Amino acid sequence: MDAIGMYIHVPFCLGKCPYCDFYSVYPDENLVKEYLGAVKTRIREYSLIYKRGIKTVYFGGGTPNLIGHKGISEILNEIKENFNTENTEEITVECNPNSVTEEFFTEVKKAGVNRISMGLQSANSGELKFLGRKHSAENVLNAVSFAKKAGIENISLDLMIGLENQTKEMLLNSVEFCALLDIPHISSYILKIEENTPFAKRNIVLPDEDASAELYLFVSKELEKRGYNQYEISNYSKEGMESRHNLVYWQGKEYLGIGPGAHSFMENKRFYYERDLKAFIEGAAIVDDGEGGDFEEFLMLNLRLKRGLIKKECAEKFIDGEILFNEALKKAKKIPDMYIETDSERIAITKEGFLISNTIISMLI
Repeated sequence: MDAIGMYIHVPFCLGKCPYCDFYSVYPDENLVKEYLGAVKTRIREYSLIYKRGIKTVYFGGGTPNLIGHKGISEILNEIKENFNTENTEEITVECNPNSVTEEFFTEVKKAGVNRISMGLQSANSGELKFLGRKHSAENVLNAVSFAKKAGIENISLDLMIGLENQTKEMLLNSVEFCALLDIPHISSYILKIEENTPFAKRNIVLPDEDASAELYLFVSKELEKRGYNQYEISNYSKEGMESRHNLVYWQGKEYLGIGPGAHSFMENKRFYYERDLKAFIEGAAIVDDGEGGDFEEFLMLNLRLKRGLIKKECAEKFIDGEILFNEALKKAKKIPDMYIETDSERIAITKEGFLISNTIISMLI
């Protein structure tokens, strides 16, 4: 059976960014200790149910580095003791650039971490202030230097598009900052105001859809000029440096999520833990989220990727996969070439199409 991805949600943050909707709480020593115990218990329990190898591990948050290198190591050791990790390809830790040290990177590298993801968001101080970020571009530069010195070259930085009063010049400065640091992977997201966040309560004026689209296409063009290939709606990488963990999600493969708010997809079933750290620590049961893995879901996930939906893969995964692909292909051919590319073996959304991907996918399913 195929190896799976494992996602560890670390729900700790020193302060919540005004745009953030992820579940997090303020850490204290006892809470972190109880959380680590609960995570290790869940790892052992899952190992008795799923006899699978681990393809990737991803520590997301929150701010995973707040549990320290010892916490990261504890969890990784528990995974290694209970699952087959001989062929694990990628272990990623998200970090806050102003709360990491050289020692942290050195020690997590020893534990097996080989990829780091950090939220730069912008290299411009005014935009960082608008986003409520506490770090500076210099903090990011130092953190990247620490990681590389520790031997972790596979680094991803996040960029935010569509901020209030954002210009192409501002975005170009951020793109050039990443390129000069020789970062192999960049995730670039259009800012969306989520309900129940501080931004939702403020009178913020973001660029309209047309202006955001123009900024998105501008960033894509500038990144590709510098050797970053777009392989997913919001993700770009140097050759061979795609996020292997996120490809698990987008290719419709299986994964286990552990931690409050973490979701899983195993054996065509979806389930998750409630966004409640106390309940997670006390052993609350997972919540059933219904069936998953049908053709429509497979189509939706794969069309996030530049490579698109592949006929051969549909046929291998579903009994009637070739028929379902051909039905989607007939619908796709009615969509203007500006937004979609098709041939007898593949359906793929273009850069312009990514901006209206939800509409396109709805038309195909």
